[in-house]
Amino acid sequence: MNWDQLICDKRFGLEHYHNPNQGSRSDFQRDYDRLVFSSPFRRLQNKTQVFPLPGSIFVHNRLTHSLEVSSVGQSIAREVSEVLTKRHSHQPWVEKLRSIGEIVAAACLAHDLGNPPFGHSGEKAISTYFSEGTGNILKSRLTPEQWSDLVNFDGNANAFRLLTHQFKGRRPGGLAMTYSTLASIVKYPFESSLAVKPNKFGFFTSESAIFERVATELGLLRRPADNGGLRWARHPLVYLVEAADDICYEVMDLEDAHKLKIITSDEVKSLLLGFFSDERKLQMTKVMDAVDDPNEKISYLRSCVIGLLVKLVAQVFVDNEEAILRGEFKGSLLDHIPHFERHAFERCVALSWQKIYCASDVVDIELAGNRIITFLLDKLIQAVLHPELNYSRLLLSKVPGQYEVDHPTLFGKIQAAIDHVSGMTDVYALDLYRSLCGMSLPAV
Repeated sequence: MNWDQLICDKRFGLEHYHNPNQGSRSDFQRDYDRLVFSSPFRRLQNKTQVFPLPGSIFVHNRLTHSLEVSSVGQSIAREVSEVLTKRHSHQPWVEKLRSIGEIVAAACLAHDLGNPPFGHSGEKAISTYFSEGTGNILKSRLTPEQWSDLVNFDGNANAFRLLTHQFKGRRPGGLAMTYSTLASIVKYPFESSLAVKPNKFGFFTSESAIFERVATELGLLRRPADNGGLRWARHPLVYLVEAADDICYEVMDLEDAHKLKIITSDEVKSLLLGFFSDERKLQMTKVMDAVDDPNEKISYLRSCVIGLLVKLVAQVFVDNEEAILRGEFKGSLLDHIPHFERHAFERCVALSWQKIYCASDVVDIELAGNRIITFLLDKLIQAVLHPELNYSRLLLSKVPGQYEVDHPTLFGKIQAAIDHVSGMTDVYALDLYRSLCGMSLPAV
């Protein structure tokens, strides 16, 4: 792969239109701005990240997480861009490398747009509705590829759909993002039938031709697949988006868990100081001793760790640029940072699984989310399958017009129901659940 082709400001759905005299904002900056002002992005403020949405203590939601990932991603990208610009200074396309930061910042903003309410448990609830629940009766009426999309439902693939699909009444090309930004959010550039792990693939059957078009335009390397399926090498900038996401959720989950008193100050200090040499630890301890607020101490340590990891993963990327461009790089950037820091990061991951992701509040939101999403999906899918029934007519009247509940195909109808549910906020999903269960009634 080559950078000249990989960095492309052609817009999906607006390929016929390109204005070279666009003013001070680049098309990649326009991607970022377009996302910030979009409805799907605003809805992230009311979607669970890990912990239940805040009461008296503020913790991260999908919106604040995405903003932080974008900030960290842009920092990593700037480090990379600076090195690559010097390395390729003799190339006629070298100026394109200065856009890396803008592309990564936009892709980081968009990476979670397709996630349903109630965190990762929402993804699992949708997939298991079909693999284990009443949705299983639809298997014989769908193609193997369509069924694989449903039982492996993935928020990453759903984000690509959200950005590119022409919803009813909307313009062609969805949000009309640039090709490079679209490719940079697809962590798993293959269809669901090729997923090694469940819920890890990049695009639904309905968007496979779109991704192929984007991949071909950008020169992504096509990879052979045993079943003849669609698979490509990642766009190189996906590695930067992935690293920013991994750094933020791991480090910030520790900070949130500390605020919620799930883990102690001493536990978090030990983990975060574990990234540094003894000499650096002494300096950092002196800084913390000057602060009384325990939350501020943790915030300081968090900033130090993120700053360190930004530089380390950027170095891994530039050191492995050739392997990445050949599509031969294995694993994530964090897998290849020096052993000392990698071991410290692995300790953070281990504690998160031991104490955070199994915490009572986290499990409670997963249980509630599973119940709510399963119920809503069941009602909506029954409604799109039997629109002639009175209950179906009433329920479908509440579905926004952009979702094609009257799609001519069964798969299209099911996708319309999933589009609606996955786009809901936690609060809206809960309110609709209560309303349909008769647990709440409008004021009379």
